[in-house]
Amino acid sequence: MRDIEKFKEEILKEYPRLSKDSKFTFACHPGVPCFNDCCGDVNIFLTPYDILRLKKALNVSSEKFLADHTIIPFDKELKYPIVLLQMNDDEKKSCPFVGENGCTVYENRPWACRMYPLGMASPKESGGEVLDEEFYFLLQESFCKGFNEENEFTVAEWLDNQGINEYNKMGYYFKELTLHDFFQDGSDVTPEKIEMFFLACYNLDAFRDFLFSSTFFQKFDVDDQTRDEIKRDDVALLKFGYTWLRFALFGEKTLKVREDVLKEKKKAIKDKNPPPKM
Repeated sequence: MRDIEKFKEEILKEYPRLSKDSKFTFACHPGVPCFNDCCGDVNIFLTPYDILRLKKALNVSSEKFLADHTIIPFDKELKYPIVLLQMNDDEKKSCPFVGENGCTVYENRPWACRMYPLGMASPKESGGEVLDEEFYFLLQESFCKGFNEENEFTVAEWLDNQGINEYNKMGYYFKELTLHDFFQDGSDVTPEKIEMFFLACYNLDAFRDFLFSSTFFQKFDVDDQTRDEIKRDDVALLKFGYTWLRFALFGEKTLKVREDVLKEKKKAIKDKNPPPKM
C-alpha cells in the first residue's frame, strides 16, 4: 500500500491538472492494437457501489462475490478495509471478466475501468497536501495506443459518455466516510469497528440480514418507508449503511435511538449509581 501513497504524491507533484473543460483524444475498441492489455496485472480497487453492481450483474450474493472475486489486503498502515478485484492466476494476471471480445460485465464495470485513462484526485486524499477541490489527470501509459485515436473529449464529456456520473454520486457518500477526520487523525479503529465497516460497505446482503434478524429496529427509530426501502433496494441499503457507520464510528446523530431504549438505559445507569445517602 505504500506504493499507492508514493503514486499519489507523484500525481500531485508531476501530473498536469485537468479541469472538466480540458480536452484529450482517446478511444478503446477491438481495432486498437493494445485492446484488453490494460485489463491485466493491475490493482483495481472496488468501491461499495462497484460490488453492488457486479454482484447483481452476476446474480450472486455479496458474500459469494467477495469470496470468489476479491482479495482484502492486510496492511497495518490502512485506516479502513479496502477490497481489490482478484485477477486470474495466469501469466498476464488477467481480469476474470475479460473475454476475447472485451469486458463481459461492461454495463456494470467498476469505476476505475470506466474512468480510464482518466484519474481523479480529491480533497484530503493524498500525501499530506490538502486540496481545495478535486482535479483530473491522464494516465498516459506507454503501451496504450488509444491516445493515437482521433476521438476528442472534454473531461466532462468523457464522464458522461462512460456513465461515471452515477458512480460518482454514490462514491461521494463513501468518500465522505473514508475522508472523515476520524480516519485522517489516526483514531484507533478496533477490530469490531473494522468488521462493522466491512459489513455495511461491502457485504450488503449480510448487512441486510443483520438489520432484520437482530434487535436493531427495536433500538433505533427507523420509519416504515425507510425499512421497506432497505429491505428491497440495495442502493437504499448502502446509503443507510453509511448513515449507520457515521453514527456507530463517529458518534454523529445520524440515527435516533428509540425513547423507550433511552429510558431503560438511563434507569440502568441510575440503578447502578444511586445517589449518595444524606
